[in-house]
Amino acid sequence: MSPPANTLRAAPVDHYENFPVASWLCPPALRPAVAAIYAFARTADDLADEGPGTATQRLHDLAAFRAELLACGEGRPATGRWPQVFGPLAQAMARHGLPLPLFLDLLDAFEQDVVRTRDAQGYADRAELLDYCRRSANPVGRLMLRLYDVDDAESLARSDRICSALQLINFWQDLSVDIPRGRYYLPADDCLAHGLDPARPQDWARHPQALALVASEVAWARGLMVAGAPLVHRVPGRAGWELRGVVQGGLRILDKIEAQGFDTFSRRPRLRPWDAAPILWRMARMEQFRA
Repeated sequence: MSPPANTLRAAPVDHYENFPVASWLCPPALRPAVAAIYAFARTADDLADEGPGTATQRLHDLAAFRAELLACGEGRPATGRWPQVFGPLAQAMARHGLPLPLFLDLLDAFEQDVVRTRDAQGYADRAELLDYCRRSANPVGRLMLRLYDVDDAESLARSDRICSALQLINFWQDLSVDIPRGRYYLPADDCLAHGLDPARPQDWARHPQALALVASEVAWARGLMVAGAPLVHRVPGRAGWELRGVVQGGLRILDKIEAQGFDTFSRRPRLRPWDAAPILWRMARMEQFRA
């Protein structure tokens, strides 16, 4: 799975790319909670996506992981199979009031990945793909806001837009990796609108309208990111600056996709050390994103 939420980086890179974890910008008092959230997501992601196990085995392990989560959230003793995950997570949930349903949503998305990847199913339309993002990425942003006591409806909605945008950016960045692995995130109705056959992903890269399709998906992701960007002025202190980096890093990836002619079927764009300077410059110039 390639969610939010999302590592210690400013934008999608490799594994759980969109998730800023315990970086130097995070206040020390919150780092254990952030690390606990990441450990939960990272472990569940590995259960769903790593190693040679069958889909049945993966779903069985995820069901056991869910049972441990429910025990953790309800204050019941865990079996001890994942003590490095649920010990710290129980402390973080108790200390910060982290909502159990957000963690359950993440698990739903991991389980969906197992089924959809193994059955070669795609997504019918953008609404269906956004529902996946609602569970695979948005909970991470909401959990992070909870740590900073930001819980108004407008901020939560903007966080959802940023997290969904990051998830979509990861999809459009990773077409060269995902399609050979049987992961199909280009919505079927968007494919049809550009003349591509949703049932023949092996032919997508060679279609004359394939790059136009990616361009439309990039514009969609960019619109979501820009709509959520005013949140950087609502999140306090250093966390607000880290969020600026997340937003600008994601936008930088979109710029790179555009710069290579939207052809991510053959090459995966990524951030390089020399991208740090323009990202920092843009981080300092985000007044235009005030609501």
